[in-house]
Amino acid sequence: MSKILPNLQAFLTLTLLSLLILALDGWQFLNWPKAVTFYITNPISFGLYRNSQLVGKQFYFIFSARFAAQQNSALKEQIGQLISENATLRKKLAEIEALLSQQQVIDPKTYNLLPARPIGLGRYLKIDKGLSSGIKIGQAVVFKDNYIGRIFQVSQNGASIQLLADPDSKVAAFSQGLEGRAKGILVGQFGLELLLDKILHEENIKVGDLVYTEGTEGYLPRGLILGSVTEVLERENEVFKQAKVGAVFDIRDLELVFVIIE
Repeated sequence: MSKILPNLQAFLTLTLLSLLILALDGWQFLNWPKAVTFYITNPISFGLYRNSQLVGKQFYFIFSARFAAQQNSALKEQIGQLISENATLRKKLAEIEALLSQQQVIDPKTYNLLPARPIGLGRYLKIDKGLSSGIKIGQAVVFKDNYIGRIFQVSQNGASIQLLADPDSKVAAFSQGLEGRAKGILVGQFGLELLLDKILHEENIKVGDLVYTEGTEGYLPRGLILGSVTEVLERENEVFKQAKVGAVFDIRDLELVFVIIE
């Protein structure tokens, strides 16, 4: 009983105070204290409201930026994969086109052609096929109806091609044009230049004439294109004249070359 009385007294006191405040507010005696309190607390409330908005915006910006960065990273990865897949498809398509074009020019029933990918170019053109694929030293290498060179070195899984422009390269050749033909020896020079040497003065050769293989070497078919004449060099009192020959395509652009196995 002694514990209940203090609690009851506190309850009655709070009830009376509440009724008194309501009565004073109803009689408008609290308008002035309310105005003062509002005047004091309103800037604080407004500041807290503005701060909460700023904090909210900052958190939203951080979240949006992080989400955008994740999306950007995912998109970059997808774009990289698409570019890689596209490059692979383009390379395969170029190889298929090279195979089809080669079959239209040199009959695979007559010559056994082995396709190989160029993998390096210095003095020699390196390819990704070797002894394990049946490649031997001395075999001719072509692209369509163009002669590239001959196998110079070979390992188990790779080989090096001596190109026409190599200074040690010599091929029996003839030029063919509207005004006639001329025979000579096509000799490699340093760089990309070729020189058709040992041409008789009475033989006709002009700028633009195509130069072909004679096929007297044994390993090399007759009639493969070696290049086109870019300049004729004639000197008086000399038995022979010469002609500069340029390649008809850039070896660096080739996706495949073809080794004549037989």
